[in-house]
Amino acid sequence: MRRFVLILFAIVLLPYAAPAKRTAPAKVEPVIYQGVRYVAPNDDGRRAYIEAWDVATNKTLWELTVFTNHIDPKLEEDVQLVFIKALTVRDGTLMVTSERGTTYRVDLKSKAVAQSDLAWSQAPDAAAQRNNIPETIERAISKGPLAKDYEVSFHLNPFYLRGDFNGDGKVDVAVLVKQRSTGKLGIAIIPGGASKAAILGAGAPLGNGGDDFDWMDNWQVYPKGRVGRGTEEPSIHRFHGDALLVGKSEAASGLIHWDGKHYVWFQQGD
Repeated sequence: MRRFVLILFAIVLLPYAAPAKRTAPAKVEPVIYQGVRYVAPNDDGRRAYIEAWDVATNKTLWELTVFTNHIDPKLEEDVQLVFIKALTVRDGTLMVTSERGTTYRVDLKSKAVAQSDLAWSQAPDAAAQRNNIPETIERAISKGPLAKDYEVSFHLNPFYLRGDFNGDGKVDVAVLVKQRSTGKLGIAIIPGGASKAAILGAGAPLGNGGDDFDWMDNWQVYPKGRVGRGTEEPSIHRFHGDALLVGKSEAASGLIHWDGKHYVWFQQGD
C-alpha cells in the first residue's frame, strides 16, 4: 500500500518537475510593399530578423536584424526566446511587433531600426537593468568622471539608445541619467570611442526641454535620412547625424540633434 502511494505521488508531481517549454512561435504573414515581400522567418528566438524578397524574381534582396534577445544561462532557454508577432507597413515604414508587444520601426530606405512605442512604462526590473549596463556607459557614467554628479536612470524602458548622433560615422550611446544633487532627469550622449559625455537636461537647460526631463515618457532614435518639421511650416530641418525624438504622450515633442558644435533642441508640434 505504501509503495502504491509513493508511485501515485510521483506521478502527480511529474508535470511540475518537467522543464518549462514554450509554444511554437506564431506564423507571421508576410507583407508586400512596392514590389518587395517582407518576411519574418521566426527561426531564431535569440535574434529576430526580417528578409526582403523581390516579388518578381523571388530572390532575396537583404536581411536585417530587428532586435536581439539576451539569454540568461541560469534559466530555461526556450522560455526566454522572443519572436516576431506581426508585420505591417505604415507610411512607407515597416512596423515589426514582438511577442512582448514592443514595436520597431524599420526605415525601408536606410534600414535604420528604432523602437516605436510612444507610451512606454517604467522599466519592469531596474535591478536586472543595472546588471546589463553596457561597458561604454559604465566607463563614462557609472565608474567615470561623471559618477560623482550623475547616475544612470532606469525610469524608462529602454534606458539607452544607440545611433550616430554627431554624424562622424561612429556609434554613439544616449543614456538616461539623473543628477544626484537635485534628482533632475536628463540624457547623456557618449560619443563613440570616447568617455566624455554631453549632459542634456539633468540640471543643464536645453531649449524647450528645460533642465529637467521628468516630463518625458517616450524617446527613440530619429534616423538622419528623415527630415524634421517644426512649428513654422513648411520649414524643413536636416541633421548632421541621427537625432533623438523625445516627447510626452499626447503632447509636444522635440528633436535633439547635433548642429556641428553642440546638441540643440528643435521643437516638434506645440
